[in-house]
Amino acid sequence: MGKSWKTAGKIEKSQQKGQIFTKLAREIAVSAKAGGPDPAANSRLRLAIDAAKKVSCPNDTIERAIKKGAGLLDDGKIIEEITYEGYGPHGVGVIVECQTDNKHRTAPDMRHAFKSHEGNMGEVGSVAWMFERVGLIEGTKDGKFDPDEEAIEAGANEVFPAEDGAFEFFTNADDLDAVRDALTKRGWKVTTSELSYKAKNITELNDAQTKEVQEFLSYLEDMDDTHRVHATI
Repeated sequence: MGKSWKTAGKIEKSQQKGQIFTKLAREIAVSAKAGGPDPAANSRLRLAIDAAKKVSCPNDTIERAIKKGAGLLDDGKIIEEITYEGYGPHGVGVIVECQTDNKHRTAPDMRHAFKSHEGNMGEVGSVAWMFERVGLIEGTKDGKFDPDEEAIEAGANEVFPAEDGAFEFFTNADDLDAVRDALTKRGWKVTTSELSYKAKNITELNDAQTKEVQEFLSYLEDMDDTHRVHATI
């Protein structure tokens, strides 16, 4: 019994790692398609490759994803970026950014996810008004510094502490590249640089409601085709 449990645990971890590699490969392919296959000239691709290497994604997987995005590898599958919107439990606004090679699979899966968690998937624009389109940059910097001063000097609108000593900078959507470059020149090691969504108004929840919403968001994040999840909490 114990041996079977250990074997099941190894299989589950292997499946989780495989899912992570698949999501990373999709981001690499989409990045290469959008900005070209040269990481030196494509910052989104460079960051995607760095993220993949950080979790020991195989080089073959990375190279295949770059070739796929660049149109050099035709496996019959096209990866599309699709955004779904809706209301989660207790009226929380949710935007889910997906990367999928089969939107006819993803759409019903996403609709089921909302419905099974007492939510409702809506049409395009149904909850987008609850969010602001922004640039998001995350990074770290050595030594002593004033985060607010760094944000001002780089042209960012806001800065907040993140995990593991990192900071998140929010910018106007059009200023993403300029602020990222300014932070890099100021000694920041940028780990994330992407367009994102920032909630304009936060939905008020009690502890029990917050737990239900967090369970729903975790469910969405674990879905195979999910790339990013945004919510008004």
